[in-house]
Amino acid sequence: MWPFRKKRYSLIDSGLLQGMTDCHSHILPGVDDGIQTEEDSLLALESLVELGIRELWLTPHIMEDIPNSPAALKQRFADLQQLVLAQSDEDSSVRISDLRLNLAAEHMLDGLFASRLDNDDLLPIFDGHCLLVETSYFNPPLRFWEMLEDIRRKGYTPLLAHPERYYYMHTPDYHHLLDIGVLFQLNILSLTGAYGETARQKSLRLLRGGCYSYVGSDLHNLDDFLGYANERCLLKDDVEALTQLLSGSDI
Repeated sequence: MWPFRKKRYSLIDSGLLQGMTDCHSHILPGVDDGIQTEEDSLLALESLVELGIRELWLTPHIMEDIPNSPAALKQRFADLQQLVLAQSDEDSSVRISDLRLNLAAEHMLDGLFASRLDNDDLLPIFDGHCLLVETSYFNPPLRFWEMLEDIRRKGYTPLLAHPERYYYMHTPDYHHLLDIGVLFQLNILSLTGAYGETARQKSLRLLRGGCYSYVGSDLHNLDDFLGYANERCLLKDDVEALTQLLSGSDI
């Protein structure tokens, strides 16, 4: 007799993406390591609309290696909005203007972050009350804990992007971050193994522990995203935990 195997679901066939707010993506074209062309950006937006995502935050990198400025990103965002409106005026079965678009940034906690924070050279998320931040995957930055406190003193709540992907973080680190008021953002593809088994296992533990506050695709490449989103890898309990998170993370 074959051993019993539990049914597994994909992100797409589970319906989890229907009505989702995606708070982390790299779809603003030609500004970082994400989507590069306007055509590919529009194609990605069309695909997200078809999947049922209702609101999207474009969060390009601001970091030493990708020195975007908020002013330049705002102009690029305005250009994209004009393209979206033009596309929606055409005869199309998919109206990407129905997708609510917002602009923020993913800020690297690097050697230039302190001056950016001091000068308010930032693009906060969620009407300005959170700051989406990240670190190196392998080592914490110098003054990591102090920078988080500096963010709070400036009136922002730190929202840590994809905490499951940081190899140097372990259970006590996650507990301490939550205790000091840092919010966690799940990369939804982490649950599929897109970033490796370690990140997948961490994401499942954090999800089942109720540690996340928000969810993002971190979409850089549409084909990669769709490929992993179709992987049947989620158990029923995982779907239920993610459903609860998504229902409680409306912005």
